[in-house]
Order: sequence, then C-alpha cells, then structure tokens
Amino acid sequence: MSLKWSAHNIFTQLKDSDDWVLLNTLSRQADLLDPVSAAAVKSFFETGEALSDDLRLEMKQKGYIAEPAEEKQRYQEAYMDFLDNREEDEIQIFFVPTYQCNFNCSYCYQESYLNADKAVSEAVVDAFFASVRRRFAGRKKYITVFGGEPLMPGAAATETLGRLIEGANREGLDLAFVTNGYGLAGHIELLKTASVREIQVTLDGTAAVHDARRPLKGGQSTFDRVVEGVDAALEAGLPVNLRTVLDRDNIDDFSALAQFAIEKGWTGKPHFKTQIGRNYELHTCQTERNKLYTRIELYEELYDMLNSNPELKQYYRPAFSISKFLFERGEMPDPLFDSCPACKTEWAFDYTGKIYSCTATVGKPGEELGRFYDPDTGVAVDEMDEARVAQWDERDVTVIPECAGCELQLACGGGCGSVAKNKNGSVCSADCRPVKELISMGVRLGSEGKLTL
Repeated sequence: MSLKWSAHNIFTQLKDSDDWVLLNTLSRQADLLDPVSAAAVKSFFETGEALSDDLRLEMKQKGYIAEPAEEKQRYQEAYMDFLDNREEDEIQIFFVPTYQCNFNCSYCYQESYLNADKAVSEAVVDAFFASVRRRFAGRKKYITVFGGEPLMPGAAATETLGRLIEGANREGLDLAFVTNGYGLAGHIELLKTASVREIQVTLDGTAAVHDARRPLKGGQSTFDRVVEGVDAALEAGLPVNLRTVLDRDNIDDFSALAQFAIEKGWTGKPHFKTQIGRNYELHTCQTERNKLYTRIELYEELYDMLNSNPELKQYYRPAFSISKFLFERGEMPDPLFDSCPACKTEWAFDYTGKIYSCTATVGKPGEELGRFYDPDTGVAVDEMDEARVAQWDERDVTVIPECAGCELQLACGGGCGSVAKNKNGSVCSADCRPVKELISMGVRLGSEGKLTL
C-alpha cells in the first residue's frame, strides 16, 4: 500500500516562531511541531525522504499520510454526512420591512436601492409568515429582522414591529434584529414581548470616530443614542451582539472602543458578545478602495494589536480561520464543504414581496429568486425560479473548479457565493480565503508558545 501526503493537510510555520502546525481537515487532526519534527515532515513533503518508523506510524494513524483511494472514500463519506447534517441545520430567514434608514453611513452598500416610503401592510406580513410556514415546514428556523433600519422612529415602524413580533410568537419562532441602534432604547418594551435571539448593533468606534462614519442623514451625532440603546437592551436582559465594521479609517480606535466597552461593564454581561465586520466592496459601494483592507491585512492588524494589547481579548477574539474553534473546543471542526449558506440555511424576504438568496443579495435588482406576495393584486403568491435557486443550492467545494485539488478547501469552504459572483460572474466560482496565513497567526496566539493543542 502506497502512503502519500494527504490532499487535506495544512502545513505552515507559525508567525513569529520556529514552530510549525500540521492539520488535516478531513481526519480532523492537529499537531504543533517543534523545529526538528517539522524539518522531518517538511523533508518528506518536499523530497519524499523517509520518515522514522515512529513518526510514520503516528502520521498514518492521524491521516497525515494516507492511501489515496482510501482517502477519497473517506472524503465521499464525510461529504454525505455533511449533506445529511445540513438538512437538520437551523435556517435563518431574514425579513426586510424597509430599505429606508435614518443614517448616512460612509460605506453603505444599499444606498442605491429603492427606498419606498410606505408602511408594510398586514397582508405582506401575513403572506411572509404563510410562506415561511409552507416553505420551511418541519425545519428548525428563526427570523432576523433586517434593513435598511428596522427600528426607525414613528408609529408606522412600531406597528410593523408589533406585527412581526405577534406573528413570530404565534408561530413559536425566535427573532433577531440587525439595527443601527439609534432607536433601540425606544423599542425595548415592545422587544421584551418577543423571544429575542439577539440584537446586532453597530458601533464603529468611540464617539468622534463613530459619528464621522455613521451620522444621521442631517449629519448629527449618533454615538450617545446607540450607547443608550445598548445599555437599555442589556439592562432588560436582551442579548446584544456589538458589531464594528473595520477599515483603515477606524482601526487605530478599536482598542479604545474595547476599553470603553469594558469600562461600561458590557463585557461582563453574559448576554453580550462582539463581532467584527470587514469593510469591503459590495455592489455599488466603496469608491475609496484605498481605505479597505484585504482579509489578510485586517487580520495582520488584529494579530499585532492582540500581541501588544492582550487585554483586548476580553473584548474580542478573532477566529483566524479554524484556530479559535480549535483552541476553545479542543478539537478540529467538521470538514467545511460549503461556507455559503445562501438558499440552504439562509434566505431573505423583503416588504416588496420578493425572495432572495441571502443578506448580501436582498434588495439588489436582478437578484430576486421568487415572490411570496404580489403588490399589484395584494394577494399572497408562491413563485420561485427553481433553476436559479439550484445554482446557489448546489454550490460547494465539489462543484467549484478552483477548489478541486486545493488543500485548503475543507477549511475555506469556497468563500462567499455573492462575492464570488460579483468578482467572477458565477455563483459556482471561488472566493478564496487566506487560510494558511490566518492559521499561522491564530495558532501562534492560541498556543501562547506551548507545543500543545
């Protein structure tokens, strides 16, 4: 039996270290290697030089070297498990009651969308819940209310929110909200009547930085009102996911924001967590490309910040690909055959009655996949372009040409389908992730110099 270097090994030197890491995304094994062991493995990989008996046996047992036909069979079995498990996964269903927003964010990707100034009718909300009930019957699911800004001031927005909460409670569904936070405090009592999964609020820095990036339409400050909303939500026991969108304009303020949140006591709350968004080009936004980071550039900045300011980990711990999962859970994640949830575990509906694949496409002209409501007749409908849905549904690393033969495929999962389509013209193309570089940094930070996983 001829043992070969596994097609799913990730072998890379740790950043700022002489040590290496060897992972296998199919066999779900991971080992930190000192320089001597790493040299032996590297020599076998590059030149075929024989391994010692002990090292050869260990690498065979862990799947780092394998018989190609047997490994192919294990890959197929893992893929079938992935498909079976995905059928049991929870579905996140986005609903957009409006594309209107009271903010004038410098990086808004929806600014070119049509923003009809009208309340969402009871008929649209009823049709939405009827479609969810029919289309996703028997599946675990929850609804995320998205925008625009779903918590706008005024009676119309409050009435729509009440209808959505009433419908979700009737169907026994959790709700999540994505909001700019400006009107959050004023909606707390109504939100408390729902089963709230989380409220995602964006805060892009301390006061001056945030206000420069996320002012009201008239240019007024928003920072204090957003902070008031976060305080009110946490006080009411509502889970808050505080998100910061990072680019070169606000990265230097990130540590100050973290310190602000720590001093506010937010990080000590059990129902508080944080999230990072990378500011990047999507649809018609971002004319100032020079302020954007690539994915690896952003994580290099975060790596340096965490090294120089370890207490930042109290506020945010970056994933660094699979590194965070590995150190927090003590095991490798399952093979990632697909990182794009569109039309599988994510769908998006909007107030015009249209259905889209995900949040990155919702509201974008030409991206609609079907309808659940006809605004011309005022009646619910059930229309779907199944051929276009199938393009999203079938997308995974087994059909993306660039993924074939890539040792990173089961950690990358092919990336985002919407980004890939925007860049390459095809959903079934790759949005490659810098997995090796991320793992190099993440394992270095997580191991803290210790050769243990």
